[in-house]
Amino acid sequence: MKYSFKNDYAEGAHPQILEALVNSNLNQQNGYGLDDYSSIAKEMIKQKIGNSKATVDFVSGGTQANLIAISAFLRPHESVVSASTGHIFTNESGAIEATGHKVHSVETSNGKISSEDIQKIIDVHQNKPHQLKQKLVYISNSTELGTIYSKEELVNLYHYCQENNLYLFVDGARLGHALTADSNDLKLEDFGKYTDAFYLGGTKNGALIGEAIIINNENLQQEFGFHLKQKGALLAKGRLLGIQFQELFRDDLYFDLANHANRQAMKIKEAFKNAGFKFLAETFTNQIFPVLNNAQIEKLSENFDFYVWKKIDEDNSAVRIITSWSTPDEIVEKFINEIKKLQ
Repeated sequence: MKYSFKNDYAEGAHPQILEALVNSNLNQQNGYGLDDYSSIAKEMIKQKIGNSKATVDFVSGGTQANLIAISAFLRPHESVVSASTGHIFTNESGAIEATGHKVHSVETSNGKISSEDIQKIIDVHQNKPHQLKQKLVYISNSTELGTIYSKEELVNLYHYCQENNLYLFVDGARLGHALTADSNDLKLEDFGKYTDAFYLGGTKNGALIGEAIIINNENLQQEFGFHLKQKGALLAKGRLLGIQFQELFRDDLYFDLANHANRQAMKIKEAFKNAGFKFLAETFTNQIFPVLNNAQIEKLSENFDFYVWKKIDEDNSAVRIITSWSTPDEIVEKFINEIKKLQ
């Protein structure tokens, strides 16, 4: 059977999480997120981000988190600005548009957007009320290209949004990987301070399912529970999410798992680099995008699965290799040996 480098959620869940679910199985709890486990997990997260006034809500997945948060924050005539590679623009089957909110895309070379990019969108939408009003800026950290924002970039974006009456919302499906990358200078507390809202991804970092939506802007917190219920996200057995996040943030397991995934990816990146391969983007997280020719892709595909991400020309394409919280050393070594044979 081929080993898959196609995503970081091919495995089930970290054993510590499974053990906690089993051990708590017969303990009766209140439903709909009012259980003890969820309450404890929410307080743990608020302490970690350094914002006691934030609200925390658990949902099952990333698309659901994006859909509910963005549709709750915006009025019917308001729209979103996103990088063209952003998950809400490319991979959510028009979920945001289905709620009546247009996504304006910005072309970027590295998956990140700047205040200058946003301003270009705003500048061509000045014919009010005939054109949509841009209200929310969506970014991912790490991005869909595995790149990350620096603290200076995040702070500048936040201040620009504040000055222009925009919300800044961060997709944190892989925020753990961004925060544990070697080149990172951001802390989790910065997201509690320099965003209106963001979410912490569990699905791609050791949980069975689950994302934690954190709302820092108190004006956006009001009646958010109605949106959760209306969109089918308020689970009767909310304990299943609370237990997982309680374990992920107990003794920083969340960051340990992300760090493991990053380290394994960097070993593979170094092997490709030593073999003379170039990359679509310079990344330090658990996603790498080496450029291979068709024959090399076919050879690696004999024993490993991965996505052919972007066609460069008729003979070459960038592939996406993703490692996970449980990618074993022996698999990485086997893959590196195959890379060495590509020359």
